[in-house]
Amino acid sequence: MKARLIIFVRAPREGDVKTRLAGMIGSKGALEAYKRLVHHLFNNLAALRNVELRFTPDDAGSEISSWLRSGWGLRPQGDGDLGSRLTRAFQETFDEGCERVVIIGSDCPAVEADDIEAGWAALAEEDVVVGPAQDGGYWLIGLRQTKADLFQDVAWGTAKVLETTLRRIHANGLTVRCLQILADIDTVHDWQEYLAAEKDTPCGVAANRTESAL
Repeated sequence: MKARLIIFVRAPREGDVKTRLAGMIGSKGALEAYKRLVHHLFNNLAALRNVELRFTPDDAGSEISSWLRSGWGLRPQGDGDLGSRLTRAFQETFDEGCERVVIIGSDCPAVEADDIEAGWAALAEEDVVVGPAQDGGYWLIGLRQTKADLFQDVAWGTAKVLETTLRRIHANGLTVRCLQILADIDTVHDWQEYLAAEKDTPCGVAANRTESAL
């Protein structure tokens, strides 16, 4: 199966990551939180191969390279807003011969290898696969071919992202499968829940995993 996982990451620089969280715990605390979340996520996904870390800004390759695992690659995201960078990532990957591509960010440490494999499997039958997030966005988006209009003029970072995306999917006559609902870690409340779950359960954030009602 010509499948790939792309993970969008930011350089671990103080003041540039988890900015909403930084407003409450400070930029140093937010940076440490980001590193911890990335470490957790990448441990979950370490068994996967054909994974690519797409980083921003484009001069951050040396800061990201230590995060690579066996079978993983590295590439800058390039210029533009999130929609432009998503479109570019999909198009470049399809141009390389991949047939099923899923993209996630680094804000959802509950994602596991089985979730990614479920996304790839869904793309054997559907045009699009989406992992809904509790905040109204999505933690995963997967395609079998580039669909740029899914990412144009989207109010990124708002509770309307998932709704907008699903509406455009249906308007384009595409089929879609929704995976389970997971929680991003963006606010102090999210962070505190994550820490509590990590302390109290063997699987860390397992308590933040719920079945999708979509």
